[in-house]
Amino acid sequence: MSLELFLYLGAKTLMLAAPLYITNGCALLFGGKTPMDLNTKFIDNKPLLGPGKTFKGSIRGILCGTIASAALFFALPILSTPEGFGANYILLGFLLSLGAVIGDILASFLKRRFDLERGKSVFLLDQLDFIVGGIALAAIIYVPSIVEIALLVVLTPTFHLLGNFIAFKTKKKQVPW
Repeated sequence: MSLELFLYLGAKTLMLAAPLYITNGCALLFGGKTPMDLNTKFIDNKPLLGPGKTFKGSIRGILCGTIASAALFFALPILSTPEGFGANYILLGFLLSLGAVIGDILASFLKRRFDLERGKSVFLLDQLDFIVGGIALAAIIYVPSIVEIALLVVLTPTFHLLGNFIAFKTKKKQVPW
């Protein structure tokens, strides 16, 4: 693979990552109040999702990710050309953002089924749940290449841990992971 092609795919990967990362971070930063599961128990008598997944955080996370997509679209109109993503990048950003929240919610659901307490880290699940959810939903209009997916999978755990450490230091999270 040529350096030019690698840089091109790297730039495209960053444009895929931006709505995902922003959604995930903003859901944490702007969350709180009413839990999405309304404190409901599942059939196993365990919390459905737990108090960490809130309406406020989810809606604001999706909104932030979509706004970031719009800002990138207007700053870099090439994103919606055949050379970019070949689809409306704002719509792509919305789907990535919505999917990121859904992926995070599904991971929370699974963690509750396995009796993992809130904040307990599950390596790779916690770092990639929002990526998998976002890419799965966004595949409706854009399927990333294997290289783009590989770059996201390799880079995301590092960025995720760094972001969580910053959130912990600023008292937005109770644990640094």
